Amino acid sequence: MPEMKIPGPDHPITVTADLRRLQVSYNGHVIADTATALSLQEATYPPVLYFDRDDVEMAYLGRTEKVTYCPYKGEANYFSLMMDGVLAENAVWTYEEPYPAMEIIRGRVAFYPNQVAIEAVSEGADPARVRAAILHTDDGDGRSQAEPWPPTVGQPA
Repeated sequence: MPEMKIPGPDHPITVTADLRRLQVSYNGHVIADTATALSLQEATYPPVLYFDRDDVEMAYLGRTEKVTYCPYKGEANYFSLMMDGVLAENAVWTYEEPYPAMEIIRGRVAFYPNQVAIEAVSEGADPARVRAAILHTDDGDGRSQAEPWPPTVGQPA
């Protein structure tokens, strides 16, 4: 087995949630739709979006024999896309048994952006606004968790 390396200052890898709703299209068909993509930024490489398989139409992906190796993530397995007779070979990859430092991408797939169209169909919710809304929501006992917002209109006459 090749040497496993740990991400660090000399080769940083960060994974963050992408708050946007994203769709992946191939040959004019939406094959993935998610609001739970992860963005993996490895060293100076462009960020890679990883999609949960539950949000991908896996019926259009066919496993290939291609396997590559990353000393930080492990072995990558590949899929080709077939839609309406149009083939994109090895256009999708996954780390099915990632190294422990990259466990968060297990069960996810990534697409080569030159093989598919990846589009943000809506912006993600601002976490501060979501938190404020939660705090002003009834917590089950008839009261909000924070002081009510001030009224925006006066009392009826």
